[in-house]
Amino acid sequence: MSSPRTSGKSLFANLLLWIFFAGGLAASAGAGSVLDGTQKDVATYAGGVVALIAGSRIARKPRIAAFLSRPGTLWFLFLFNGGMAVTLYFVLGGTDGIIAASAMGVVSLGAAGGLVAGRRKRAEAAAAQRSAVRTTPWA
Repeated sequence: MSSPRTSGKSLFANLLLWIFFAGGLAASAGAGSVLDGTQKDVATYAGGVVALIAGSRIARKPRIAAFLSRPGTLWFLFLFNGGMAVTLYFVLGGTDGIIAASAMGVVSLGAAGGLVAGRRKRAEAAAAQRSAVRTTPWA
């Protein structure tokens, strides 16, 4: 059992991760309306990196990882990000469109990989269960 002090540290660490994630997204998305030139580029990229690092740490939490590995969630991520990749390519155009479409496409392909891996695991588990049923003497 965890002590109150440990759970307080864990709550603080989780809260800090979520603050960094939200702050990184806000800096990445909102830098253009506040800053100009090089400062805008630095804030956009730094915010993206901070959000990416904090988001990857959040995704490793057991409850979040379980949610992200569900087939329904993976299908949503695959279809939504794939559709957004195509949309961004045509709406933004040029280099910005290619970069945005590539990033969304990578996320979509990652979700597709999760779907394939999950299907393979379920097929192997079903095959193991069938072979276990055949080998039991009372079946």
